[in-house]
Amino acid sequence: MRLSRYFLPVLKETPSEAQIVSHRLMLRAGMIKQAGAGIYSWLPMGFKVLRKLENIVHEEQVRAGHIPMLMPTLQSADLWTESGRYDAYGPEMLRIKDRQGRDLLYGPTNEEMITDIFRSHVGSYKDLPLTLYHIQWKFRDEIRPRFGVMRGREFYMKDGYNFDLTREDALHSYNRHLVSYLRTYERMGLQAIPMRADSGPIGGDDTHEFLVLAETGESEVFYDSEITDLKFGDREVDYDSHEACRAVLDEFTSRYARTDETHDEAMFNEIPEERRRTARGIEVGQIFYFGTKYSDAMGANVQGPDGKSVPVHMGSHGIGVSRLVGAIIEASHDDKGIIWPEGVTPFHAGIVNLKQGDAEADAACDALYAGMVALGLDPLYDDRDERAGGKFATMDLIGMPWRITVGPRGLKNGVVELTSRRTGESEEMPPEAALERLAQIYAGHRVTSPL
Repeated sequence: MRLSRYFLPVLKETPSEAQIVSHRLMLRAGMIKQAGAGIYSWLPMGFKVLRKLENIVHEEQVRAGHIPMLMPTLQSADLWTESGRYDAYGPEMLRIKDRQGRDLLYGPTNEEMITDIFRSHVGSYKDLPLTLYHIQWKFRDEIRPRFGVMRGREFYMKDGYNFDLTREDALHSYNRHLVSYLRTYERMGLQAIPMRADSGPIGGDDTHEFLVLAETGESEVFYDSEITDLKFGDREVDYDSHEACRAVLDEFTSRYARTDETHDEAMFNEIPEERRRTARGIEVGQIFYFGTKYSDAMGANVQGPDGKSVPVHMGSHGIGVSRLVGAIIEASHDDKGIIWPEGVTPFHAGIVNLKQGDAEADAACDALYAGMVALGLDPLYDDRDERAGGKFATMDLIGMPWRITVGPRGLKNGVVELTSRRTGESEEMPPEAALERLAQIYAGHRVTSPL
């Protein structure tokens, strides 16, 4: 993509309504535009990042054996009345009537709808275990939407639902989701800590939230500092193995880590004082096991091995995909702008032409652009007739993790400059070597949709 042909409405001034870093930078970098209170249009670069995160989520869900589908945004109120949640959910639910006077709602979550789908088509234990998920827009009418995409009313979310014959099998599904979430967040360049949490309106006794530590987090968190040393890495886990998944859960949840809602001061004080930490955290996902809460209420039963009809055990598992964009920026920025981790960057590298219109510089930039495309990389070429300082500032603001700078002086010596956004370090090298370096950097960060 050439910047002269791209739609990137960068702002020089920070809008007054933006209170936190991610909101300020997403507006300034031309990623979003507010359409209403807590509702945003995703402009091309923001949409590009959103899709990258979505595809990582899809890849890791499919790897874990979960099956993608798509449910509508509008749901019948009858299903929620059947489960007992229509009146209990509260004013956050947007209730609607259609022209026939039928009660609808803009879905804040999908437990009722997925249970109805399941009970309509599954009747035997032989069809279990089953986990279905989708990534869809949700709406919760927050009383005070703020902080941009971090606490909006409309948001993009992955929600998945497992159906199992027994509690033991359902807890394996819970553990399997925890493993897949750890992989997902690390691929995005995040450390998301699983913390014991409150189930809220979803219900259930077993639940963990995944929180990214950040000063602007909405939750106060208490944890053992040892947990921040844990990394999932590139290990392979057999998702069918109860023991393997349970071992990962034990590894990542055996140390104290809780939100303020479930904090236990006595347990916290048992940790050596030098390891006790209090911080703020951004919730980016949550997993639940709630047993037969919905299957009992809605008649989601299967015939067991003994021929008797039994309610299935269920759980739900969510990742806030649109919220993750803000969380990544909160965790990865400096005073110049965003610093995208390589796994989620909208473009793999920026190409800056220091002398647009110079035949040799133009030809070198075109060759670099073509070389990156040939390697399967996605470049952003700043081919505008602008000052060098302005071009550098734009690349820093929008967060390109790598920048190739091309100018007549360097080309006379047969070199271009490759700069790391994160460290600020630059190195001169031949154009071919810069391409080879980028290919090596991104070798482990390819994202393709499995759908």
